[in-house]
Amino acid sequence: MMQAQLLSQRSRVFDHADPHAVSGYVNQHVGNHCILMPRAGQPLASLDHRKFASLDLCRISYGGSVRVTSGALEDIYHLQVLLRGNCLWRGHGQEHYFAPGELLLINPDDPVDLTYSADCEKFILKVPTRLFESVCDEQRWRYPGQGVRFVENRYQLNELEGFVNLLAMICQEAEATEQIPRVQEHYTQIIVSKMLSLMKTNVSRECLGSPTATFDVIADYIAQNLKRDIDSEELARQASMSLRSLYGLFERNAGVTPKNYIRQKRLERINACLSDPTCNVRNVTEVAMDYGFLHLGRFSDSYRKQFGELPSDTLKRRL
Repeated sequence: MMQAQLLSQRSRVFDHADPHAVSGYVNQHVGNHCILMPRAGQPLASLDHRKFASLDLCRISYGGSVRVTSGALEDIYHLQVLLRGNCLWRGHGQEHYFAPGELLLINPDDPVDLTYSADCEKFILKVPTRLFESVCDEQRWRYPGQGVRFVENRYQLNELEGFVNLLAMICQEAEATEQIPRVQEHYTQIIVSKMLSLMKTNVSRECLGSPTATFDVIADYIAQNLKRDIDSEELARQASMSLRSLYGLFERNAGVTPKNYIRQKRLERINACLSDPTCNVRNVTEVAMDYGFLHLGRFSDSYRKQFGELPSDTLKRRL
C-alpha cells in the first residue's frame, strides 16, 4: 500500500458502480479506451476524480479482471501509479506485471493494453502535451520536433526523489475547499518540470543560451523547425546572442547567412523527399509550399542552382 494519500473519498464520483458507467466517465475526462469485462461475476467499480488546472487526477478500481485497450492517447500523457493488486502491461513486444509502488508512463502515440487484477487500484495523472511544450519553452530546453517522448516507461516511485510527495500535495490542493487557479497552475508547472528532470526523455536540457551552445545546437533547432517561418531574430533570441554574433557564427561554420542556410536546408529536405519513393508527395507545388516556398518560379530556380535539375525532374526520376 502507498503511504502517501492520492485522492480521498472527498473526490468520489462512483462507488461500487457498473464498470461500463465508470468507463464512460473515464472516456469523457481521462482518456479514450475500451474495456473487456470477465464473463463471470458482476464486478463493481469505484472512481475518484478531480480537475486540477489543465491536469486530471483519477483514482480507479474496476473490481474485476478487466482488460483496458486504446489505440493511442493522441494529445495526452498518462502517468499511472499502481496502488493495490497488479496490472499486466503489454507493449513493444514486451509485457510486465506492475506491482504497488511502480509507475507506468504512457506516451501519446503508445497503444494501451492493460489487464487489471480483480483487486487492482491505480492512480492516473493525465497531462496534456502542450504543457510539456510550455515548460520546455519556459526553461529554455530544446523541445524535440516530434514532441516529448518518455524513453523509459517503468519506474519505482521510491527511486524518483520527492515525486510521490509532490503527487500527494497536488491531490491535497485539488481537494482543498478554496480553489486557487494561480496556485494550481504553479503546481502544474512543477510536476511537469519534475517529470522532465527525473525521468528519461528525448528532451535536451542543455539551454540554447548556455556557454556550450554551438553552431550544431542552432543547426539542430533549424532542422527540427524547417516548416516554420524561422528568421534570424528568432535564432538570435534562442541562442541568447546578438544578431551580429549570430551572423559571425554562421559565417565561420557555414560560410553563408542564417537566411541562406535555412533556405539551403529546406531545399535539401525537399530534394530528399522528392527522391524518396516512400515519401508521400503528390506534386512539387504541395511540398514546396509545405516548406514555405510561395513563389514557385523562384523556388524552381533556387532548386536548379543547388541540385542541377528542376524539382519536377527529381520527382519524375523516382516514379
